[in-house]
Amino acid sequence: MIVDFKTAAITAIACWATGSLLSLFARRTSGLKLPALLFSFSGSLVMVLFIGFYWYLLDRPPLRTLGETRLWYAALIPLVGFLVEYRWKIVWLKYYCMVLAGFFLVINLIHPEVFDKTLMPALQSPWFIPHVVVYLVGYVLLAASSVTALHNVSLQLRSKENLNGEAVSHYLALLGFVLLTFGLIFGALWAKEAWGHYWTWDPKETWAFLSWLAYLGYLHAFRYKIDRSKLQWYLALSFLVLLVCWFGVNYLPSAQNSVHTYTQS
Repeated sequence: MIVDFKTAAITAIACWATGSLLSLFARRTSGLKLPALLFSFSGSLVMVLFIGFYWYLLDRPPLRTLGETRLWYAALIPLVGFLVEYRWKIVWLKYYCMVLAGFFLVINLIHPEVFDKTLMPALQSPWFIPHVVVYLVGYVLLAASSVTALHNVSLQLRSKENLNGEAVSHYLALLGFVLLTFGLIFGALWAKEAWGHYWTWDPKETWAFLSWLAYLGYLHAFRYKIDRSKLQWYLALSFLVLLVCWFGVNYLPSAQNSVHTYTQS
């Protein structure tokens, strides 16, 4: 690897772990709240700086492979937790998000990639960056929505009220759906420029459309006031469709001749 990813990953994980531990002690000692926040935020800052430096060295956006996209998830998903804490005063989500970010980094540590500057001609398009970045942020929001929904389900099973948590999972899903929609549009425009067709029912395109339909179904169900507790189950399970679209589709036999094979690690 052309950049010391191992050092950056371990530093980020250590910052998140330290921030989480300090947050636990801060319940008794208020003076630890600021150091806890700074350590937690520093973990994402380390990854953002690493991505920026990595982008500079590669002379291309680090968005080509699954391993590279995991770097973005690790940097961004804790930020969603911090924003939820700021907006809705819900503290627990950021811990889930930091654990998930650490998980992505551990996967990259276990399966390191050999990075190069090569970009196939189809990726040398002005639509490449907005398409992938919009999807990345959308996936991050929907992952946070799914985690929130799972937490809500666990509270429901223990017969506890969770109206605030249900509102958070809904708004995160709504924002994620908007970004999925833009991702589909940008992808179609990119496909037209690169291959001459807006849509070809490529396996990746098909699963992207199924993911969009899954969350569209949730929004319709929410609009028609279906039991909110049941919708938390729906949100939690819908993310499985996104996981198939993100990396599972690459292992399907039909995907071996896909135009999206450049996303494999």
